[in-house]
Amino acid sequence: MDFMHYWQISDMVTKTLFFLLLILSIISWVTGIIRVLQSRKLATTVADDLSQQMMVKQPELDGCDAAQRRLVTEQTLLKHIGRYRFASERGLPILGTTAAIAPFIGLFGTVWGIFHALHNIGMTGQAGLGQVAGPVGEALIMTGLGIAVAIPAVVFYNLSVRINRRVMYHANDRAHDLLATSASAKQAVANSRPSTVPAAQVAKDKQVTQKDAQHTAHYRNSAPSQG
Repeated sequence: MDFMHYWQISDMVTKTLFFLLLILSIISWVTGIIRVLQSRKLATTVADDLSQQMMVKQPELDGCDAAQRRLVTEQTLLKHIGRYRFASERGLPILGTTAAIAPFIGLFGTVWGIFHALHNIGMTGQAGLGQVAGPVGEALIMTGLGIAVAIPAVVFYNLSVRINRRVMYHANDRAHDLLATSASAKQAVANSRPSTVPAAQVAKDKQVTQKDAQHTAHYRNSAPSQG
């Protein structure tokens, strides 16, 4: 089967679909490689970066009471984890879209090529097996191209999703540690308060600290394992 011969007899629709598949293939390869490399890098730095963000926020927490400290800590962790999730999912829609539509583009090219070949056969009046099998077989090239474009996109998509799960695991695990550290710091502050502080306020802070510790322990026990 001569591809150059098929290219010469193909019309503008088939050639347009071929270039569309070629562009999708280039975009998916570039996006997939960049996405995998960035996700791997984020998986190794997300925990330390989250700790650094909390260290920057620490001066604002020193003057807060137990309830405010808990609220600010949780909101800060949720905000940065959301940013990590958004950053790790960039490019995935391109890979998913390419994997979904590329086979159908190739199939449409095949159907159009068969129609074009049969039309030419009807115009010439030659309907033997030798005249039909060649053009129809050459039209199937578009289906093969569509599958060839879709397979790398699927591989890159699944690989990126797998690495992104590890990113979220490290981020959530470090967030639980930071919550536990924050609860311990609140307990130390409550124990070191002078006797002039009302006993009711101290008891309230200790109660909040105990709830935070239970809350943190619950999250750590329910955290997904790295798989």
